[in-house]
Amino acid sequence: MDQTLQILLTSEQGHRLSELSNTPFQTGRAAGNVVTVDPEQKKQSLLGIGTSFTEASAFVLAHLDQDKRGEVMARVFSEQGANFPIARTHIGACDFCVHGRYSYADQPGDSSLDAFDISVDLDGFDSAFHPGINDPSFDLLPMIQQALAIKQGQGEKTLRIMASAWTAPAWMKDIEDWYRPPVAENDFEGTGGRLKPEYESTFADYLVKYLESYRQQGVDIWAITPLNEPLGNSGQWESMLFTPETQNAFIRQHLGPALANSDNGAVKLYIYDHSRDQLEEWADAIYGDSETAEYVAGAAVHWYESSYKVFEDVFDRVHDQYPQFDIIHSEGCIDDLGKPAPEGVLDPDRYQESGWFANDDFWWNDNATDWAYTVTWPGVNAEEHPIYTPVHRYARNIIVSLDHWVSGWIDWNIVLDKNGGPNHVGNFCGAPIMVDTDTGYVYYTPIYYVLAQFSRTIRPGDRMVETTLALDDDVSDQVYSCSSISPAGVIATQFLNTCKQQIKVNYQIGQQFAELVLPANSLLTVRVSCREKSI
Repeated sequence: MDQTLQILLTSEQGHRLSELSNTPFQTGRAAGNVVTVDPEQKKQSLLGIGTSFTEASAFVLAHLDQDKRGEVMARVFSEQGANFPIARTHIGACDFCVHGRYSYADQPGDSSLDAFDISVDLDGFDSAFHPGINDPSFDLLPMIQQALAIKQGQGEKTLRIMASAWTAPAWMKDIEDWYRPPVAENDFEGTGGRLKPEYESTFADYLVKYLESYRQQGVDIWAITPLNEPLGNSGQWESMLFTPETQNAFIRQHLGPALANSDNGAVKLYIYDHSRDQLEEWADAIYGDSETAEYVAGAAVHWYESSYKVFEDVFDRVHDQYPQFDIIHSEGCIDDLGKPAPEGVLDPDRYQESGWFANDDFWWNDNATDWAYTVTWPGVNAEEHPIYTPVHRYARNIIVSLDHWVSGWIDWNIVLDKNGGPNHVGNFCGAPIMVDTDTGYVYYTPIYYVLAQFSRTIRPGDRMVETTLALDDDVSDQVYSCSSISPAGVIATQFLNTCKQQIKVNYQIGQQFAELVLPANSLLTVRVSCREKSI
């Protein structure tokens, strides 16, 4: 091995997937700050990095003309862009819908689902009510179909799509409504309700019918979860509740058999789909039931339980106990965009009118706060939710997650408007791509470039390999790294430097090492072949 194959850099200094000069290797054992990769110590197979389709994203894209929308979609799904190989979408309404409060079976008592209809995902947006709409026919399902066409146009047969329902149709639940919000500030007694026992099998049939209806539109869903966030959201938007025990029973008695006995037997079923820190309880309840476990591929998790922790210890324990089950990160975003923070995005002396939109500085510095920053929620430790740097949260979470048995990492909305919406309950969030729907200006945030860099260099079928960091105390909490290897023997090592100064590290593989400089506040990716005998 003479030199690295490729070095990519995205940084606060303005690098965006910039390709740097290759670095020579030398024989020997490195000293100082050393990151060592052992390609012989292979770990889990990877699904890759992904994004999500939402009605809100489709609504924003419908404001663009066909050429501009095609350019955005290509930068998301083509080989020349981020080339995301996995994605997620919602089954029925979620908070990132224009109006929300809908399902595909809204006729009360329709247990046979005779009126089931997915046309709400196809109808488009009436320009009479939304005068800025450029293409009234564009909608959630056409957005997914366009992504599939891009993949197929470059010879790829599939885009793995995970689908999750935020709730059952309202009439199937004990509250007979989409959600019941809190009635006052700091009142957290709202609820999404629970399935009525008599409609448990109907809800399973509802999910199966969704899969069949989407297949008829040319969209094969790869995996589903029984429900998004079964722990609930205090009734702030579409939701429904399961406990580990009730979800286990629902899968064992209804959803598992319904999938197996239909034409959807190949669709993978992931459990949970909520906060990382509580994964063990759900794994024990469901994986521990051998009858249920035979229907299950793994678990899906979100990142909202802390703005800085990854909970890798939880992943390690679950993997050690249940190594045959997959873990996938199915949702994460910069939530509650715009919440006040000291010297943060809403400080007029710092950002004035620029805010977070078209402002790289926001994404590269400590400006973001989350849902638990200013509101005291029962049982929530405020110390888990400090102000954070958006790029750091993304890159650190991806690196540490993949290094601890997570096989795929999916972001939330791929595109939103300049306010972080639309969201029918005002839950505005950041997205990798944000659009001024009044002017048509498209802003590719630093998060887009970070995700694209990961996605281009971490591909489906790659395997994680052992990476060891031996760093001086003054940088040990500033540098994060992980490595994967392709079937062709190409190692991709990711380096995140979260501090404002460059850091020198030695990159060791076998009996050779290369001297690297990690620029300040940056993500550096190094690709190298390990097929050489010297390795």
